[in-house]
Amino acid sequence: YYKKINKWIHANTSWKTFKHSCGSIKALIPELIECGFDILNPIQWTAENMDPRELKREFGKDIVFWGGGVDTQKTFAFGKAEQVREEVLEMCRIFSEGGGFVFNTIHNIQAMTPVENVVAMIDAVKEFNK
Repeated sequence: YYKKINKWIHANTSWKTFKHSCGSIKALIPELIECGFDILNPIQWTAENMDPRELKREFGKDIVFWGGGVDTQKTFAFGKAEQVREEVLEMCRIFSEGGGFVFNTIHNIQAMTPVENVVAMIDAVKEFNK
């Protein structure tokens, strides 16, 4: 089904297709690429078997990574602003190499996330893009 609908979309529109799938999905990524998806979200590199360097090396030329810029369950919600900055810069370096990366957090920003950490994330992305 996915292959059929993605083939039709790509043949008849200029649209890109986006697959949302959380968790440890590394084993499924080749099939998602084969099915014609252009974008994968989120990139939950905190899940088992989801090393960001391996994901980028193995699949970065075939699919766009949307998200994975900072761990919303630990660093972003509970870390210090400097830890957030460092993690954002590291993930930007890893995922943006050669293109194919749209910055976003792994998941939604949690209610308990300190405002300072949100500011640190935004500032780090600006720093990276200079």
